[in-house]
Amino acid sequence: MNKRIVILGAGESGTGAAVLAKIKGFEVFVSDFGKIEDQYKEILQKYNIDFEEKQHTESLILNADEIIKSPGIPDKAPIVKKIHELNIHIISEIEFGARYTNAIKICITGSNGKTTTTTLIYELLKKAGLNVALSGNIGKSFAFQVATENYDYYVIELSSFQLDNMYEFQSEFAILLNITPDHLDRYDYKFQNYINSKFRILQNMTENDCFIYCSDDEMIIEELKNRYSKAKFFEITQKKQNVANGAFLNNNKEINYSINNKIDLTMSINDLALKGKHNVYNSMAAGIVAKAINIKNEFIREVFTDFKNIEHRLEPVISVCGIKFINDSKATNINSTWYALESVSGKIVWIVGGVDKGNDYSELANLVKEKVKAIVCLGIDNTAIHAAFEGMVDKIVDTQSMEDAVIASYKLAKDSDTVLLSPACASFDLFDNYEDRGRQFKMQVRRL
Repeated sequence: MNKRIVILGAGESGTGAAVLAKIKGFEVFVSDFGKIEDQYKEILQKYNIDFEEKQHTESLILNADEIIKSPGIPDKAPIVKKIHELNIHIISEIEFGARYTNAIKICITGSNGKTTTTTLIYELLKKAGLNVALSGNIGKSFAFQVATENYDYYVIELSSFQLDNMYEFQSEFAILLNITPDHLDRYDYKFQNYINSKFRILQNMTENDCFIYCSDDEMIIEELKNRYSKAKFFEITQKKQNVANGAFLNNNKEINYSINNKIDLTMSINDLALKGKHNVYNSMAAGIVAKAINIKNEFIREVFTDFKNIEHRLEPVISVCGIKFINDSKATNINSTWYALESVSGKIVWIVGGVDKGNDYSELANLVKEKVKAIVCLGIDNTAIHAAFEGMVDKIVDTQSMEDAVIASYKLAKDSDTVLLSPACASFDLFDNYEDRGRQFKMQVRRL
């Protein structure tokens, strides 16, 4: 009798896992508590996969031999609690996909910078002519690509939610950019739980694998004292003037890439298409991967100088009457917003707010005092923002629609100011997701 696999959630991740399971001969059932989008229904129907939507039928779920859970479904969901009570094994789509490929997996995690670094690495490998796919938290489902394509390399962005249900998975390259408090609502408001989740990227690595980490991040360094890995370590730093293996910043001007104490590539930060301290770290991490798999320096230079930033991450929109508008809707936590505020020169009208995930706004206080002239709150409950910044800026206004937020910020700004949408919060109180929030921002700005 065929092993029965049940998939919870029929988005990009769940649908991809279902297709792979079907192709591998399993008995497959997909259950989504919400409505399944038409594009995913069509794929499930094409592969003759049984599914249900708007409900979880326990008799069809709890008889599974193994369950693949979409990363957006929390452990506190009633159906997940019942699965745990019955000791049915739950894995992530990434774990499942990895069982069926021998490709090299380059995995990127961190609280911030994941998507930019992932995309940079993908572009580097593509420029070098390698057979590479972009997957995980960005691009197509990893499992779907394993099922339907044949790649030599996968560049995989991994969120903490994806890492939580990964056990046997092994990455040939693991990148840990930074760790700051995020998604604490999913981790019982315990920062250590979130840290443990991020460090799962190290598990099962061998002496042939490469671990790239930021040695300027105190949380990572502290945690590494208590952890062991066989992997080769490469550090990225803007504070040290030299490292044996990794990348360092020389006199705040040049990135030096060093392998076995030999500098193999030097790049001026002025030549990088991506500006800001955070993007120096992202470029360091991506460059180390490129050097480790012997991509030519000319390709690395070309990608780094021509790279276009991803949508919704410090994305310039337009200028209206000398006022610059920047879409940083992807900034859903404090650390992302810190980098955004730090990177903008001149005075800022800051649009902030949404679903607070346990934010400590005090980390932004110095930057707000220095740079922000007015705050436009965009959320149903803005109490915490008022409490944190009242008296720190000239004006704080409340809005509950993107149209009102853009109009209010436009009125508060003057020639040469910047209106920055960098919410530091999730979007689900007023928007479908951060992409919806960013697109609405751009649309309303263009209507001014």
